[in-house]
Amino acid sequence: MNRSALITGITGQDGAYLAQLLLDKGYEVFGFVARRSSDTRWRLRELGIDSHVKFIYGDLVDESSIMRALKASRATELYNLAAQSFVATSWDQPVLTAEVDALGVLKCLEAIRELDTGVRFYQASTSEMFGLVRNQQQDESTVFHPRSPYGVAKLYGYWITVNYRESFGLHASNGILFNHESPLRGLEFVTRKVTDAVARIKLGKQTELRLGNIDARRDWGFAGDYVEAMWLMLQQDKSDDYVVATGETNTVRDMCRIAFEHVGLNLEDHLVIDSKLFRPAEVDILHGNPAKAKACLGWQPKTGLPDLVRMMVDADIRRVKSEG
Repeated sequence: MNRSALITGITGQDGAYLAQLLLDKGYEVFGFVARRSSDTRWRLRELGIDSHVKFIYGDLVDESSIMRALKASRATELYNLAAQSFVATSWDQPVLTAEVDALGVLKCLEAIRELDTGVRFYQASTSEMFGLVRNQQQDESTVFHPRSPYGVAKLYGYWITVNYRESFGLHASNGILFNHESPLRGLEFVTRKVTDAVARIKLGKQTELRLGNIDARRDWGFAGDYVEAMWLMLQQDKSDDYVVATGETNTVRDMCRIAFEHVGLNLEDHLVIDSKLFRPAEVDILHGNPAKAKACLGWQPKTGLPDLVRMMVDADIRRVKSEG
């Protein structure tokens, strides 16, 4: 049977890796993208799949464009990955973050309910919903306490997905993904900020790396591994919600040290702590328990943090060298 997928946020890190995975599985892949003046397709080109994706223009704030995209693509699966996903920006643009990350999810679900309740829906939820954690490791039963407008907006998206599943019988699943990185990560995120800086310091382009709270602990995995869990959720007979994580936690300092040591440099010679880069409300630790995803989906993370960081540093060294 021919299968088609509509991916919102296809030009982002997860969207690009998911598109690659689905194309390899024989899907017809449609990307739902907003018209922007800047070049947003570099990730798809880097994976060599830009010409294999069919693009449909629209915006999550416009339900009519979502409905048109569903009709045009005849999608059997809708993966909602689009979001204002940078926590720091959510403090500067809280209303926009809510409109996209919260109400955008509702508009996707309403479009499915109106057009075809057989479309399977994946919602990209986040470990930032846990925020002020109450237990050592977070799983699907952990109480949420988001600590940013981003986390709050995503929490609405999570619960409205659950509500439409329970109220209208939609096949709608939440993937509660913990931090996942790759060479395709945006420079605004701390991991890529670190690996890009390491590459530039190594190549003599800059001398220091400025960071905020480097004692925050995160559960980091590889985005290329995590998109497989997204796909697996929509292949189940019944929809459900799953934590996707490695089950291991490291500090930002640990991650920095791996990156600097990979190129033969000492972290302490280049690190500058900048109080301006601390969050207004810090999330001190996020540590996922992926037992349910392992048991029910048969999913396992394949890439550990040291290999992930080295992969990202090597990619950034190649990029900086190509700048001339």
